[in-house]
Order: sequence, then structure tokens, then C-alpha cells
Amino acid sequence: MDIPTHCTLCPRRCGADRTKTQGPCGGGGRVKAARAALHFWEEPCISGARGSGTVFFSGCALRCCYCQNYTISAENFGKEISVERLAEIFLALQEQGAHNLNLVTAGHYLPWVCAALDLVRGTLTIPVVYNTGGYEPAEAVSALRGYVDIWLTDLKYCSAALSAQYSGAPDYFEVAGAALQAMLAQAGPPRLDADGMLQSGVIVRHLALPGAGADTRAVLEYLAALPRGSFLLSLMSQYTPCYKAAQHKALMRRISTWEYRRAVDYAVSLGLENGYLQQRASAKEEYTPAFDLAGV
Repeated sequence: MDIPTHCTLCPRRCGADRTKTQGPCGGGGRVKAARAALHFWEEPCISGARGSGTVFFSGCALRCCYCQNYTISAENFGKEISVERLAEIFLALQEQGAHNLNLVTAGHYLPWVCAALDLVRGTLTIPVVYNTGGYEPAEAVSALRGYVDIWLTDLKYCSAALSAQYSGAPDYFEVAGAALQAMLAQAGPPRLDADGMLQSGVIVRHLALPGAGADTRAVLEYLAALPRGSFLLSLMSQYTPCYKAAQHKALMRRISTWEYRRAVDYAVSLGLENGYLQQRASAKEEYTPAFDLAGV
């Protein structure tokens, strides 16, 4: 495995020499992870009854001011581990009964993750979930062909103004849209087993933000124009003000029941009924796991 000396793994293409320093994402020359454990708070077809075997990687290419996982995404909390140790973690999660292996924000460690998956090829028999904020180069999706079974991706914004203001990425929709198209082409329609657990396919998440109803509707319109049945929609209401959200007046409150209901009704009117909706009760900080290096 070659460590990038001019890093272009994420859309920022910062050119960092990862053998000597970290990029803006927080990634250096070794994998850094904050938690590896069974996780029960994903969509039902991912978590199931036994949980999703989830590895939370440290750092992130996005800079979302409201990130619930900011301790690891922005503050880069975690522990450096070897590729061999990462492979051991994958198998340990499978042995614990996980329905799948869930890789959270792994894009800036793509060569390391692929190397670890190569080490467990033939021994790891559960589906691999790639859990991403959506800000992925399309070529990264191509590089993960044969490694990833399920794409669990965000589509956060259509608006370049909002994505620049809230996530420091004015090109978010352009990048995330191209990545989503590549995921859909690669994975094919969702395939569930007899127990309702997803085995392959794409789930598209959209977090409804307070005061951003127009952008939510634009995202839903974009998704409605995709081939019917090609993905599952997860329309989320869990937004909770945290991290630097207070710097933006519109983000200083939770989304209202009326705002979320309006988003749901619009999704249904567009025919986007194949997926998951949330209760506003899910908007609580206690649904964010404790990043305490468990299992790493």
C-alpha cells in the first residue's frame, strides 16, 4: 500500500504529503479510529436486531458547523492503528454477530481501508457498508468496486450557498451528485434478505435543517428524478444544535414538527415513499455514541 505523498483522496485535493503531515481532513500516514462497536441507531435494515458493526474513523473532509460527531470529525479524536489491526477489528465485529461492517467517514483513509479489506477477503462474509457524508470523488466510488456492498450516503444540500456556509464546501452538490450517480450504477437496486436486512444497494440520507425547507424540497426533487426503486430514502429529523451551530442564527433551534411534516408530505407527493422517516424524538444528543476508543 502506497501512502499518498500528494493527497487527492477527497474533493479538496489538498496535495498533502501524508507520509509527513496531516491534510485538512485530519488524516496522516496511519489509520485513525475513534470507536469500533455494534451500533443500533442506523436505519432498521442496517442495524437490525444484532446491530451494525461500526468503525468510526477520525477526521472528515467536510466542515459541518452542526456535526454531532464533531469530537472525531473536527477535533480528530482517535487512536492510530495499523492496517493489520483494522482487519482484526473487522473480523471481531463479525464475530460479535454484526449484520454488516459499517465504515463511517472512511474516504480519507481509502487505501488503508482497502488494504485491510483485502486481508479479510474470504473470511469476512457480512456486507460492507460505506457510510459517507456524500462528499466523495466519483473515482473513489469506482476504486471501491468489489469492496462495498451498501452505500449509505448523505445528500445534504442542493444550494451552493448553504453548503459553503454550513460545511465549507460550495461544490458539495456537484461532487455528491456525481458520487451518488456512480453509487447507483455500481450497486444496483436495493436487495434485502428474508429478514429485511439490506444486502446491497444505496440508502440516501437527507437531514432536514431548520429554516432550509426550500433546499430540502430541491434535494427531494432531484432524488425523485432518479430511476424509481433505485435507492431507499432516509429523511431525517434528528438535527440538534451543537458544535458551532450557534454561529448561525437559523441553526440555533431544532427543526419544528411543521417543517418536518411538510418535508415528509412533499417527499410522498413526489413518490418518494420507499424508505424511512423519523420521529422528532430522535433529535437528541444521547443518540450520538460515546467516542471512547471502544473496540479500537
